[in-house]
Amino acid sequence: MLLALSALCSGLNVALISLSLQDLQRKAKLGNVYAQKVLPFRKKTHLTLAAILLTNVAAVSATSLVLESVLFGLAAGIITTLLIVTFGEILPQAYFSHNALKYMARLKWVLHAMIFITYPFSKPLQLLLDNLFKGQKSHLHTRQELGVIISEHMGHNESELDEDEVEIIRGALQLSEKKVINILMPIDDVYWLTPDTKLTSSKIAEIKEVGRSRIPIFNRNLSRCYGVLLVKELVDVDFDENDIRVSDQTLHPVQLVGSKTALDTMLRKFLSTHTQLIPIVKDDKIIGIVTIEDIIEEIVGQEIEDEMDKRQAQAEGNT
Repeated sequence: MLLALSALCSGLNVALISLSLQDLQRKAKLGNVYAQKVLPFRKKTHLTLAAILLTNVAAVSATSLVLESVLFGLAAGIITTLLIVTFGEILPQAYFSHNALKYMARLKWVLHAMIFITYPFSKPLQLLLDNLFKGQKSHLHTRQELGVIISEHMGHNESELDEDEVEIIRGALQLSEKKVINILMPIDDVYWLTPDTKLTSSKIAEIKEVGRSRIPIFNRNLSRCYGVLLVKELVDVDFDENDIRVSDQTLHPVQLVGSKTALDTMLRKFLSTHTQLIPIVKDDKIIGIVTIEDIIEEIVGQEIEDEMDKRQAQAEGNT
């Protein structure tokens, strides 16, 4: 009985120390019954620890006295050591460490009993330890650590996350590490117009062929952006009977953004300015554009193709 009590104390001791307070708090908020039962003991770690260790030492001491009454001298010491180390320490600690939360929750009544019995001694020890080691520092994971943790869910049968969700979370964590210069569409590939461009029937046909829903309007030396022309607003315009220029249409203003801007900052910029296309500048010259679609592609980890992209790909394949 004494050996079993010692083993119980050793198992509860390693279980208590192995449980993270922050992890228990998160699980308790999510409704985990085991975490809700164990959290009060983990919050008062020093009181619980003192009660467990006092009980354990008492059980070990009593075991030595019982064996010494039957055996004598060296034999009692050797047998006590082997029994305590094997069955009172190693085996229970190895067993409890595999599912610490479940065992502590099921044995909470034992912990209550230990605390109640040892309270006159464990409470002063708690006050002393609380004074010596004030507070428990929160351990926050770095972005890289979170990425590794999320990656561990990939292909794991017990994970609630599928592969797409893992990729999205990893992509979102990496946004602040990437710059817009790495994902922008170079200015040579951008279809843009100047304010004095005439919107003739042939120009409209060209715009339709390009298949862009938004067209940035720059000056010729690419030092200024006048705004973005929405192609859908040209539907009702009669270009055959009117001499219309780009400057005659409504141009929606956009802000220029530096090439070293992080992608998470870029995403907030899109949300705050209510636009979907932003020109990128370097050394006071426009070097390309970034769309909100580009940001989403970085998050989901794959390219998003629209109907126009599919048509162009088919045309290139036929060629």
